[in-house]
Amino acid sequence: STNGMCANAYVTEEQKAVVKGMFETIGTVIEVDENHFGIFTVLAGSAPAFHYLYMDALARAAVKAGMPKKQALEIAAAAVEGSAKMVLESGEHPMALVDQVCSPGGTTIEGIAALQANGFEATGTEAFDAVLEKDNKIAGKK
Repeated sequence: STNGMCANAYVTEEQKAVVKGMFETIGTVIEVDENHFGIFTVLAGSAPAFHYLYMDALARAAVKAGMPKKQALEIAAAAVEGSAKMVLESGEHPMALVDQVCSPGGTTIEGIAALQANGFEATGTEAFDAVLEKDNKIAGKK
């Protein structure tokens, strides 16, 4: 799990370290500004469902092409995990990584072009915005 924490000026570095150490036993801890907590909620709390939907869509496409669902889902999940690790460990921007995987005239660029032509990025942004709007409404911000 990914856990967010924020602290005001009255919290010492030692106190933050204690809290961070406790929550690191169950996952990643990221310190965010309090005014970004709604954004954090979308990215860490809601976006995993988006990733599950994406993995299922890939697996269903593989089933359509003839692969057993369980195997397809295992491969899709492992690919998502590997991609996430690459972003975290390489320090590269995700689009730079996309460019590295796409060969000129190759197969991967065809899939990227299809995703972009069908609004993949815009749909991801709309999903993010919908969750943040609802979170703000629940919090009484809008």
